[in-house]
Amino acid sequence: MIVALGSNLTGEFLSCHALLDAAGARFAGVGLPILRQSGWWRSRAWPDPSQPDYLNGVALVETALGPAEVMARLLALEAAFGRRRGEANAARTLDLDLIAHGRRVMDEPGLTLPHPRAHERLFVMGPLARIAPGWVHPIVGETAKELAGRATIGRSARLEV
Repeated sequence: MIVALGSNLTGEFLSCHALLDAAGARFAGVGLPILRQSGWWRSRAWPDPSQPDYLNGVALVETALGPAEVMARLLALEAAFGRRRGEANAARTLDLDLIAHGRRVMDEPGLTLPHPRAHERLFVMGPLARIAPGWVHPIVGETAKELAGRATIGRSARLEV
């Protein structure tokens, strides 16, 4: 399973780095242990670059839970880190997206798998290509590495060192 993590507001933390590290550390406690995690990538906010920059990464997660239960746990984690849902694409403390759940393809209210726009976003495919370059998108049929090379959204995304 692939989960994207992002933040452009620090909330109660000193930095988005600290917030994302703390969020990742909480995954195992909610039944979503991380097997492998990318480094953090910085990019201009999209679609509104006047917002603070985003820090993004991806995690490969192991779970026997179904997609709906995984989403429920991810939403609960977002709320625990101060995420308040409202206006679409608003700045946020924590954004957790379920990118893929195995090879499942589904489109139900509140959950589409694979994530319908992830393959277009360098701030998702770039980190994924670093930790799982051979992952194949179940609909597009291309690898994470190939998709990162032609992503059209978030072209400013760069790995922070």
